[in-house]
Amino acid sequence: MTHSKRAAPTPGFILFWLDAAFLILGWRLVVVTAGAAAPVGLGGLAFPAFVLLFLYALGLHRRDALVGTTRMLGRLPLAAGFGSLAGWAAVSLWPPPFGAHEGAHLLFAAAVPILAAAGLASRLAFFLLRRLGAFRRHLLVIGAGRRAWDLVWILRHEARTLAFDVTFLHAPAMGELDPRLAADPAHRIVTDAADVLALAHALAPDQIVVAPDERRGLAMEGLLACRMAGYPVSGYAQFLEREAGRIDLKRLDLGWLLYADGFTVGTASRVAKRALDIAVSATLLAFMAPTLLLAALVVRLGDGGPALYSQERLTRGNRRFRMLKLRTMSLDAESGGAVWAAERDPRVTPAGRLLRRTRLDELPQLVNVLRGDMSFVGPRPERPEFTERLAERLPLYRERHLVRSGLTGWAQVNYPYGASLDDARSKLSYDLYYVKNFGIWLDLRIILQTMRVVFWPGGVR
Repeated sequence: MTHSKRAAPTPGFILFWLDAAFLILGWRLVVVTAGAAAPVGLGGLAFPAFVLLFLYALGLHRRDALVGTTRMLGRLPLAAGFGSLAGWAAVSLWPPPFGAHEGAHLLFAAAVPILAAAGLASRLAFFLLRRLGAFRRHLLVIGAGRRAWDLVWILRHEARTLAFDVTFLHAPAMGELDPRLAADPAHRIVTDAADVLALAHALAPDQIVVAPDERRGLAMEGLLACRMAGYPVSGYAQFLEREAGRIDLKRLDLGWLLYADGFTVGTASRVAKRALDIAVSATLLAFMAPTLLLAALVVRLGDGGPALYSQERLTRGNRRFRMLKLRTMSLDAESGGAVWAAERDPRVTPAGRLLRRTRLDELPQLVNVLRGDMSFVGPRPERPEFTERLAERLPLYRERHLVRSGLTGWAQVNYPYGASLDDARSKLSYDLYYVKNFGIWLDLRIILQTMRVVFWPGGVR
C-alpha cells in the first residue's frame, strides 16, 4: 500500500490566498460603505486585485514578513493606498460596464482603510494558524554529519517553510556524526534503524532528504522502497534549491547540476523575455523621463562634470558593452584603478548618495535594455577586471553569463548590496538559481518584488 504525499503549499502561498479571500470580503464592505452614490462596475474588482498585487510587490508574502509580522505591518497601508489608487484609476478610465466614472473617489476613500484592515485580518488568521502548528513539516534526513548541519542551519534562517520537525537517520558508514547536531536535544538522531521504510512508516515524513557526508554508506534499496511507497525523496541540493531559492555553493554537487532540469532556454522564452524587456523599459523610460532629466541636472550642477557615466561591463556570452549610469562619484574616483564600492564611500558625492539610495542612478540603463545589451531581469553586469578575479575563486562564476545581464535580478531582490568576495559568492548562489530556472514567470515575480527593494534598499551603498 502506498502513502502518496504531495508537496505542501508554502506559508507565503497560503497567506497570498488568505489575502485574496479577505480582500474580496473587504471589497463587499467597501461597496456597502460607498453606497449608491458610487455605482460600481465589474472593474471595481480592480481595487482588491491591485491591493493584492502590491502586497506581494512590497514583500508581505516573503519569509521575513511572515516571521516578523509586526515589523511589516507598516507596509499594509502603503499596499492598500497604492492598490486603491491604481483601482481608482482603472474604474475612472475604463468604459462601462467595467468603469464607474461617477463616485470613484468615494470608492477610493472607503477602500484604503477597509482593504488595509482586510490585510491585517488575514495576517491575524495566518498567525492563529501558525500558532496551531498548521505550517510545520516533518523531515527525515538521511545522515547527521556536516552536510546535515548545513541543511538545518539554512532551513532555520532561509527556508520558505517556517518550521520543521527533523529526524536524522545516521550510520557510521555515512561519516562522522556532527557534534552540533548531537548537542541539541531538539534534534532526534536514530542510529539503530536497519529498515528505512519501517522508520518512514513510523514517522510519516512530508519529505525524505538524502544528505550524508559519505554517500557510500547509503542504503539505496531502502530509499527506493520509500520512494515506491509514495514518500518524496530529494537530494540535499535539490531540496535546498526549492526551500531557499538558491543553489548552495558550499557543497556544490556538479553531478547534480549536470543531470538536473534547467539551464535551457527555448526560442519562445527568449522572444517573450525580449518583448517584456522592451515593453517594461520603454514604459518606464517614458514615465520617468522628467525625473531622469531633473536628476541629470542636479549631477551637472553639483561639480560641473558630466551627468552621464559609462563603464565597461560583461553580458551574455562574455560580450563587453558600455553600461550607462548617472554619475554618483567624484570625477577622479578611479584615478588609482578599479575598486569595489565601499560602505560610506568617500568618493560618492552628496547628490550621488541620494541617487544611489533611490536607485535613480540606474535609470539610464533602460537605454541599454532597449539596445539589447542588457535584459530588464538578469544577473547584474560586472566589470571585466572583477569578473576575472571572481572566476578564479568562485566555481561556475562565468555561467551567470549564459543569459543577458539585468537591471534587476533574483540576487538583487533576495540579497542586500555587497561588495566583497563573500557577498559575490552569496549573490552567485542566487544568480545560478535564476539561470537554472530561467522563465517569464520568474521575471514577472522579480519585477514586482523590485518595488520592495526600491522602497527599502536594505544595504545600498
